[in-house]
Amino acid sequence: MDVSLVPADTSDDVRERGSGVAVLPVGSFEQHGPHLPLATDTLVACAVARAVADAYPVHLLPPVTIGCSHEHADWPGTVSISAVTLHAVVRDIADSLRRSGVGALVVVNGHGGNYVLGNVVQESSARGERMALFPAAEDWETARRRAGVVTSLLTDMHAGEIETSILLHKHPELVRPGYEAADFVADDRRHLLSLGMSAYTDSGVIGRPSLGSAEKGKELLASLADSFGEYVSLLTAETAGTPSTSEGSDDSEASDGSDGERG
Repeated sequence: MDVSLVPADTSDDVRERGSGVAVLPVGSFEQHGPHLPLATDTLVACAVARAVADAYPVHLLPPVTIGCSHEHADWPGTVSISAVTLHAVVRDIADSLRRSGVGALVVVNGHGGNYVLGNVVQESSARGERMALFPAAEDWETARRRAGVVTSLLTDMHAGEIETSILLHKHPELVRPGYEAADFVADDRRHLLSLGMSAYTDSGVIGRPSLGSAEKGKELLASLADSFGEYVSLLTAETAGTPSTSEGSDDSEASDGSDGERG
C-alpha cells in the first residue's frame, strides 16, 4: 500500500494520536497534458497532506479523487462530479468527523477548479464549525519563492513548473518524457469559465514544466508544511481570534483564482 496516498492507520493509531484536526485531500481526475497523469491533482493534494501529517499530529484521511473538472471535458479521460455533489461529500465527511469527536477539518485542495470548496468552508465557519481550506494563494506564493520556482502563479496554471516539480519529487516514475519541451503560456484566460481550457491550449498545458525539478518539489512541500502551523493554531484555539499575517503574504501577486485555476 502506498501510504502517501491512502493512510495505513488503525483505529488504535487514531485513538492514541487524539487529534482534533482532520486533513482531507481533494483532487480531480483530469487531463494534465501528455507528460502528467490524469490523477495529478489528487497526487499533489496527497503529497501536501502527507507533508502536513508528517509535521503535525493530524488525522489524515484518504483523498476525494474526482472533483469539478468541467473545463477539461474536451480531453479524453477527464471525469467530473457536480459542485453540488462535491459540496455534499465534504459536508458529510465533516459531519461524520464531528460525530466521532474530531471537531476541525482542513480541506487540502489540489485542483483550482474546485471553487465550491471555498463556499463549503465559508458556510461551515458561519455556522460556528471549524473548517479551513489549504493552501491559500499566499501559502503557494511563499512556497514558490522558497523553492526558487521561476514561474508566477498566474502563468503556472496547469501541468507547469509547480505540479511537475512535486511529481518529480514524489512520483518521478509517473512523469513522462517530453515535459522539457512542453512549455506554453496563456496568461489572459478571462473567458475560461465560458469556453473551457481547450480555447487556450491545444496540449492541455499552461505553464513551464521544463523548469520543474525534484529539488523544487521537495522545497515546495516543506514550505507548505511550515505554513500549515498557523492553520492548526487557528483551528485548535479555545477562543477564535484574528489570525496573524503570514510571512510573505503582504506582497503576494497571487489572487484567489477567480479568473482561472492552478492545478
